[in-house]
Amino acid sequence: MYSFEPSEEQKMLIDAINRYAVNDLRRHAHDADEESDFSKEVIEKGWELGVLQASIPEAYGGFGEHSVLTGVLAAEEMAYGDLAGTLAVLTPALFALPILACGSEEQKQTYLPPIAEGEWQPFTAACIEPFFDFDLLDMRTTAEQKNGAFVIRGEKIWVPFANEAEKMIVYANLEGKTQAFIVDLHTQGIRVGERQKTMGINALPLYQVVLDEVIVPAERRLGGVEGQDLSPVVDSMHLAMAAMAVGVSRAAFEYSRDYAKEREVFGVKVAQKQAIAFMLAEMVTEIEAIRLLTWEASWMVDNNKEGASKQAYLAHMGAMDMAMMVTDRAVQILGGHGYIREHPVELWMRNGRGFAMLTGLGMI
Repeated sequence: MYSFEPSEEQKMLIDAINRYAVNDLRRHAHDADEESDFSKEVIEKGWELGVLQASIPEAYGGFGEHSVLTGVLAAEEMAYGDLAGTLAVLTPALFALPILACGSEEQKQTYLPPIAEGEWQPFTAACIEPFFDFDLLDMRTTAEQKNGAFVIRGEKIWVPFANEAEKMIVYANLEGKTQAFIVDLHTQGIRVGERQKTMGINALPLYQVVLDEVIVPAERRLGGVEGQDLSPVVDSMHLAMAAMAVGVSRAAFEYSRDYAKEREVFGVKVAQKQAIAFMLAEMVTEIEAIRLLTWEASWMVDNNKEGASKQAYLAHMGAMDMAMMVTDRAVQILGGHGYIREHPVELWMRNGRGFAMLTGLGMI
């Protein structure tokens, strides 16, 4: 059996993140979206909460142990403030957590301490590809073993902070199997394109990265020369997106609920109208259902339970639909006000639509 009661440490972390999410991320989200930029001051303040550092053992410069469930709780609470800001704060996790989960001992000793012990730095990962049928387990970017090294060819999109990052994890197809490689962005053959524009998460800087015959030393393959099973990485990606979808949806639900309770139309509170009351009830039901599924999947991954990867995938799939439904209805409940940018529900709807495409931008 597992408990639904967070530990004292988890409660303290959630409370601290909630204050940051509401007082910093939520407060700056509108302007950051309009200006396509989150101030580094806000990002660094989120980094100081130590979400990633608490996932890295002391042996590698951190001060805790990795727990997917704790990561899920943290990601949900931070995304309750703003999705783009959350992804920005946690971008270094895209580089650090795959190394922690699947890297060799030498890779962990080399790459993790500078991240865990230092200030926020734009370590990143290149995962998503520009194809409608993009599949984490069937990459079109390829890696070929040649002359004692690996040669990577392909194109990636939506790579966070690629314009200023020094290192990144690159995912590629090696003999029919997805593998990961630690790559310096200044390596010959890498070209960082223009910043890409998207429907949502406008404050997160995303770039195209082209890899043209990029040579990577054999020891930079994640896990060492022999590689590694990346199932823990894929599970983490799925659960990160599910948790963040719950956080965004909670924000949209609560805002539209409170609006409906205060707004009067023809002398009646909007929330007292049966159609609106039913919408709100269905919204919160779906949120809680996916929330529990995400927690269960996280617990299963932490405890190496059979079927954990399936549950993580189901949580992500359910969260995609739930977020779109909840954020869309939040806009509907506000009526005409939902369509204008004075209210955050239109931003949450644009961000909520992205969860179907953003796998690979978050890890916990």
